[in-house]
Amino acid sequence: MSAPTDRKFLGRLPLPERRFLADALRTETVGGVLLLVAAVAALVWANTPLSDSYEAVSDFHIGPAALGLDLSIQHWAADGLLAIFFFVAGIELKRELVAGELRDPKAAALPVIAALCGMAAPALVYALVNAVGNGSMDGWAVPTATDIAFALAVLAVIGTSLPSSLRAFLLTLAVVDDLFAILIIAVFFTSDLNFAALGGAVAGLVLFWFLLRKDVRGWYVYIPLALVIWGLMYNSGVHATIAGVAMGLMLRCTTREGEKHSPGEHIEHLVRPLSAGLAVPLFALFSAGVSISGGAIHSVFTQPVTLGVVLGLVVGKAIGIFGGTWFAARFTRAELNPELAWPDVFAVASLAGIGFTVSLLIGELAFAGDAVLTDEVKASVLIGSLIAAVLASVLLKLRVRKYQALVTAEERDEDQDGIPDIYEEDDPEYHLRMAEIYEKKAAEHRERARLAGAPRDGADRPA
Repeated sequence: MSAPTDRKFLGRLPLPERRFLADALRTETVGGVLLLVAAVAALVWANTPLSDSYEAVSDFHIGPAALGLDLSIQHWAADGLLAIFFFVAGIELKRELVAGELRDPKAAALPVIAALCGMAAPALVYALVNAVGNGSMDGWAVPTATDIAFALAVLAVIGTSLPSSLRAFLLTLAVVDDLFAILIIAVFFTSDLNFAALGGAVAGLVLFWFLLRKDVRGWYVYIPLALVIWGLMYNSGVHATIAGVAMGLMLRCTTREGEKHSPGEHIEHLVRPLSAGLAVPLFALFSAGVSISGGAIHSVFTQPVTLGVVLGLVVGKAIGIFGGTWFAARFTRAELNPELAWPDVFAVASLAGIGFTVSLLIGELAFAGDAVLTDEVKASVLIGSLIAAVLASVLLKLRVRKYQALVTAEERDEDQDGIPDIYEEDDPEYHLRMAEIYEKKAAEHRERARLAGAPRDGADRPA
């Protein structure tokens, strides 16, 4: 007979982690709504008589040709602005590794296994569809990514607030997902290497690391250096967003004596609104503008490449994450939080099928030589993400009352000390404060009863 375990999967988060999560997701939710607006604007712009102007703006070139940076606006959005997004992703990953859910290997096992299965299953679904349909295997990585900002935007639109444990699970999934997406981009989408430029980028990163270790401060030092590193990385043949990730991972995300926030958290707080509110929406604006017609939608469901992307996002993600989580929980003997149920995990797994930003980027990289197929793959990403969003919305709405009750319990602060009551259940001082509060309320109600004519001391009460 196996020994009992008190480990709880999707259990209550520590208070500092819950506060950090709430702050991070608040910005991501706003960014997700802007992302949704940008995607809709791109689709409208590209499917109206103004479509010629959309193509003209997207293809407009700007930048110093002498430095190899004479790029189109769309290219600047994908390689330049997304470097900011991946910089924030690098900081998130570093923080998770040293202070978050991933710092404890036992606690990290579940979300890491879930994320890996949630990337492997969509790739397998895509490969199976294209093997049967004699399609191209080049797009196997397209349906492997999860877009946390878009997923949170969906939650905001449908008016569902998840308990913090489910939100943390979704965020951790997305962080691990981003890590492996970065590795996929670095390994599988690197063109012919320019070793001189790559050596310069590595030297710049070493200098960046050295300055951080020496506690050198000042944006006027790091921003010019970051731009040089990015430019060298772009010219090296390695995707330029890798530079952003590398610099994010170098930031210190642990606090020292006297520090309220680590440098990584401070910089993330400053840069996240720029990433979520500007960089990612602009990328969506110049990447999501594909022609959507009856024939285009029909082709998405009849061609193996595009059908593989849709099924990978909708079916592969949900089955991969849910199956990986269930098997990992059985293997590690981690008990599910009794306030939640396995259908909640499946609903979040379905929500992870929204693979907008990174999926669009990988689609552009995978089919860079075929403009028509690139647009078709983009359309399949949009349609697959939409289907996943609708499916997840239905599943989450079925449990919305349970979620509302859990969120209300998490946020209740009757003694108004700034700490949710659920975190003070073992604190004697909390119970003494509550006793005083209720005694005052009882005295107030007794006085109101007296003024309303109630008998005193039990007089005239029926026997």
